Amino acid sequence: MNGCLIPHTPFAVDFWKSRQSVHTRLFFLTHMHADHTSGLSPSWKHPIYCSDITAKLLIHKFNIAPVLVHTLEVGESHILALDETGQETMTVTVFDANHCPGAVMFLFQGYFGSIFYTGDFRYSPEMFEHEVLANRFSIDVLYLDNTYCSPECKFPSRTQATQMIKDIISRHPEHDIVVGMSSMYIGKEDMLVELAKTFQTWVVVTPQRMETLKLLELPNVFTTDPEAGRIRVALKYQITRKNLERWNQERPTTAIISSALYTGLDGNPYTNQPDVHIVPYSDHSSYRELHEFVSRLKPKSIIPVVKGTSERADMHCFDNYLESSAKRIFQIPESVRKFMFYGSYSSCKRKRKSSRPFFSLTRFLRPSMGVVFIDSPPESTPEKTRCQQTVGPEKESRRVCGETNGKTVATSCESLRSSEQSENYTEKNL
Repeated sequence: MNGCLIPHTPFAVDFWKSRQSVHTRLFFLTHMHADHTSGLSPSWKHPIYCSDITAKLLIHKFNIAPVLVHTLEVGESHILALDETGQETMTVTVFDANHCPGAVMFLFQGYFGSIFYTGDFRYSPEMFEHEVLANRFSIDVLYLDNTYCSPECKFPSRTQATQMIKDIISRHPEHDIVVGMSSMYIGKEDMLVELAKTFQTWVVVTPQRMETLKLLELPNVFTTDPEAGRIRVALKYQITRKNLERWNQERPTTAIISSALYTGLDGNPYTNQPDVHIVPYSDHSSYRELHEFVSRLKPKSIIPVVKGTSERADMHCFDNYLESSAKRIFQIPESVRKFMFYGSYSSCKRKRKSSRPFFSLTRFLRPSMGVVFIDSPPESTPEKTRCQQTVGPEKESRRVCGETNGKTVATSCESLRSSEQSENYTEKNL
């Protein structure tokens, strides 16, 4: 699972292990690929923040209660409460990750400083045209997609890779084309639409993927009828010598694996199969693109999103780009400590009508802060009990959250309705 608990905060990203996140109150989802949703199920009871597209897919695939799923508009900054009263807030700015439909990156700014979480992303220079990134400021921690963080990982742009696929198809005008994918659920839709339009054919997909495509409202080029189209989608592991022999007995067939997975490796499992073509089409950043991204962002520290012991998890290759300015010291605000250590989620449900903190879609940017965390003294059980007794009721929290540091936080009608629905949902499930 590629997710993280953000230390000394009440939030996590792409992390769905409830037993390891008892003090986490806000959960963020970058996108819907399986390695970032592992652990989610219909029994999930915590608030989730994500893009609008991801919200639709999340509810459809995992049957998550809609009142728990809160959408954050891409390209905007949002204020979320980090405690029960709105005394402490953070700003979350959402960026398009250029990865798959609905995929986003998060910039968190609050008492902890500035944290940039890429999730999976394909770097594009246009990302720095966003006004928040264009106004150069300090990033204390960068959680970086290090999937292809190796000097050997060199591959073309997606436009170039798509043209390579078109050239292969053009050289086999009488063949059916099987396109191998890593995921049968979501990913590489733009490339498939481009192929369908270029070769004037339907793209055959599974019924499961068709349900996803309908939610994405893409051009009508997909079908589940295996006889309707020349191009069809399959999982990579289905492209085997045995299957190719069977497919070719029915019709001449050529397979194309659109993945950069084998880039930088010594060979691939399809070396001796002339009817299998590997095109390094990637929705992740290449090694060169990672360096360009980090050199422009200039964070103070980097943490790899993909854990492991390989060289791709070694972030020292970016040391020359790191900002070396002095770091500030911070402690967890007391109101946030109460929010985090209120008790287990189940006890919170018993004591409060709703565990979801207030949030607003107001654009707002807090000043960035360099940080070094100095842990506060551990709380004893009696202190935790007192915290539970001093936290105000949910309705009072909602009333106070309308103001932050003397500045009114505007609330959309939609967010207020969502809050009321969340309370009703919780009451019904107590």
